[in-house]
Order: sequence, then structure tokens, then C-alpha cells
Amino acid sequence: MPKPPKIPQSVLVVIHTPALEVLLIERADHAGFWQSVTGSKDQLDEAFGDTAVREVAEETGIVIGGRLVPQSALFDWQYSIEYEIYPEFRHRYAEGVIQNTEHWFSVQVPEQLNVRLAPREHTAFMWLPYEEAASRCFSSSNADAILQLPKRLAGRHATGAAADDGERDQ
Repeated sequence: MPKPPKIPQSVLVVIHTPALEVLLIERADHAGFWQSVTGSKDQLDEAFGDTAVREVAEETGIVIGGRLVPQSALFDWQYSIEYEIYPEFRHRYAEGVIQNTEHWFSVQVPEQLNVRLAPREHTAFMWLPYEEAASRCFSSSNADAILQLPKRLAGRHATGAAADDGERDQ
């Protein structure tokens, strides 16, 4: 039975330490393609925050809402981009779908955690200072998100964390 087409609504989650060391994971289907956690909604009505929590757990084994990484560590940037899906990945979507909307998050972990990769998706991981991590990303939008990390976090602390505890946009 074939897999249902992917929903063209996804998340990007930049995982980082307090010192702004960023976790990058290498794609299994493209050696040398380093990225942050990404993933599509499983259902249209799945909240982006729920997608972020699920994808981080599936791809890294990091549990958001657990002892080490509380739910409050997940920061919804309230920001989305739309991009053209790479041609080599379009077969995963319904015919004619070429655009994806990606919603951005970050999650702060207490230290460089050892991660448990999903071997069908990723083959390696590394922690790098945020600027170096951005330079290693194959996706320019992923690199841009990582470079925005200090500013986004400063804005979060200036306005308080209440904004990310509210409703998520769909």
C-alpha cells in the first residue's frame, strides 16, 4: 500500500544550547546535506507545535516536555516561509504540488545532548557554533533561520515567554 502524499505544511526546528551551539543532522538520502530538524504535518489539523515536538522526537530522540527539555523550551517564532519543493522530493507530495509552507521554531536544550537518529532519515549529527552551523546547511532558508537565532531569542526574552505558550497559527 503506497504512502499517502505528504502535506505541504512543515516545521523547521533549530535545536540549540544556551551557548548557541546548534545541532545539525545529515540526511540519509543525500550525503553531505546537513540540516536542522524538519518535517511535515501528519494531518491537516495537526498544530505546528505538535508537529515540531513529534519531529524532534522522531529525528533525534529528544523529548520536548520531558525532564531534560521542558515544554517551555520550545519557542514558536510565529514565522513561516513558503518555498519551492526541490524537484527530487516532489514525488512525495500530491501531483502538481510544488510549494511548501514551513513554520519556524527553536528549542533550547541544556547541553550538547547525545541524540538517537532515525537511521532511515539521518546518518550523523554534530553540534557547532551557530554561525558555523549556518555555513554547513544545504538549505539557504535553514541557514537564515540559524543566523536569526540570537535575535529571535533576545526578542523572546524581551517580551517574555508568554507568546509561545498561546495558540499556534495554522
